[in-house]
Amino acid sequence: MKRTVSCLPLLLLAGCGRGGDPKMEAQAFLDAYGSEYQKLYYTSAQAEWRSNTHIVEGDTTNAYATRQANEALAAFTGSAENIGQARRLLGERERLTPLLVRQLERVLYLAADNPQTVADLVKQRIRAETEQTERLFGYEFRLGDKKVSTNDIDEILHTSTDEAALRQAWEESKEVGSGLKDGLEKLQHLRNETVRPLGYSDYFAYQVSEYGMSTQEMRDLMLQLNREVRPLYQQLHTYARYELAKRFGAHEVPDLLPAHWLPNRWGQDWTGMVTVEGLDLDGILKDKPREWFPQQAERFYVSLGYPPLPQSFWEKSDLYPLPAAAEFKKNNHASAWHMNLEQDVRSLMSIAPNAEWYETTHHEFGHIYYYIAYTNPAVPLLLREGANRAYHEAMGSLLGLAAMQKPFLAHLELLPADAQVDETQQLLREALNYVVFIPWSAGVMTGFEHALYAENLPKEQYNARWWELVRRYQGIQPPAPRGEEFCDAASKTHINDDAAQYYDYAISNVLLFQLHDHIARQILKQDPHATNYFGSQEVGRFLDSIMRPGMSRDWREVLRETTGQDLSAAALVDYFAPLLSYLEQVNAGRKHTLPEL
Repeated sequence: MKRTVSCLPLLLLAGCGRGGDPKMEAQAFLDAYGSEYQKLYYTSAQAEWRSNTHIVEGDTTNAYATRQANEALAAFTGSAENIGQARRLLGERERLTPLLVRQLERVLYLAADNPQTVADLVKQRIRAETEQTERLFGYEFRLGDKKVSTNDIDEILHTSTDEAALRQAWEESKEVGSGLKDGLEKLQHLRNETVRPLGYSDYFAYQVSEYGMSTQEMRDLMLQLNREVRPLYQQLHTYARYELAKRFGAHEVPDLLPAHWLPNRWGQDWTGMVTVEGLDLDGILKDKPREWFPQQAERFYVSLGYPPLPQSFWEKSDLYPLPAAAEFKKNNHASAWHMNLEQDVRSLMSIAPNAEWYETTHHEFGHIYYYIAYTNPAVPLLLREGANRAYHEAMGSLLGLAAMQKPFLAHLELLPADAQVDETQQLLREALNYVVFIPWSAGVMTGFEHALYAENLPKEQYNARWWELVRRYQGIQPPAPRGEEFCDAASKTHINDDAAQYYDYAISNVLLFQLHDHIARQILKQDPHATNYFGSQEVGRFLDSIMRPGMSRDWREVLRETTGQDLSAAALVDYFAPLLSYLEQVNAGRKHTLPEL
């Protein structure tokens, strides 16, 4: 910490004692805090970027640099002086502007993640998180004697009809979790202990508080979402059981879906089950050069009125898989990065020429353009975040959905304008993505992380609780019993490095359909099932009105002002209403076995 910053709180405190203007004092404190925070944040982001893009087995250089950078940031944000000063200034909140109050509350929220009143615990946690990331992304997956990537495993799960090969690929995808179990237990303890000094009961409660909600309110919301989609999910579950049993020649239809039958490592997306007649997007895209995918995503956003991406984005991003001969590894999970809370924006992906990466590229660029929108003088540096965390995901997913609709694809000449697409199958495929995701995100992931942090789930029960939740919410079972020698939860990236926030994605799914419904009906005057956003600058202005304020305004107010509605799953349920009627007919006479909530 710079001397001028560390001295500042004492000077401001003296000013308060003399009856100074708290608005001026608060602004001076925030200006100095923001300047130092940005420098340390950038250094941390650069170290994290290196740790995610250049993983060398046995080399601890990146881990050390990342730990040092994160410890420096933690020491600053969690300093007792900054905590004390923010609290004192908030004691005068009635004399402050709402924007100043929001920034000071943000200072305290950031401090709670790593308060220096427990500095040793914070250092231990940073070290543990860095080591966990290295173990997670440095893991070498193998099928037989062949080294494979997660893309290779996903390809097998998507395309193979050999049940033995599917089971082998699925089980290998979970092997990484076993070596992460002890590290997860350590993080469970350290995350809980570091947030308690600022009054949070546990790490789950801390993360939920960013929404202005209690743990119980968030849990109730997640249960509500699960119940709202349950009638449709039950029909999808029954449909999948019977169709996959037929595909794999099972003598009996299982009550629970075998996990290795599904085209996703965690059963969170079943779209690979369905090929839409007239819409073989994988076949259409397989010969596209990989550079086409990010370039096309940029063209889409530019057509809405946004600027081209800065040249630095193309120079600094890491968008494609590593060559087979590479002597290092990278994180293959797609992500977007706002490196310095200014103009340095980047994306980390492993783009392959298929429909999944086509959609993912549009999704990740949604994050990038959200960063760009709220990087403006009206939004203070500390509030350059989404209106809430789910807004960021909603914007990415919304544009991913829009990019997959037939009129949009026809506009890009990826489909003939008169292509005969089976609309029911297309709707089914979408439901196998968006609806199937709710039990996973609002049920399994949120339930497990609540148990992990709020209930202090013992390590000896990690795998048992995980599969209990998977059965209850998703109606899925492993191909064979999974004992406590495994830690299947830890095979999911977010459990390790984006903890206690997965409900963000559930809320974002609801929010994206609410926004899409408004755009389709109120702006484009189009059927929500068949839209083309491309070239509509009115759509761009609507999205910008949501993105530009960042976190400077309450997320509920932003939603009400832009759509006239509060958060609701009604638009999602309405979108898939025609599919529910279809599935009820298909499943007539079939046995429903999805557990009750």
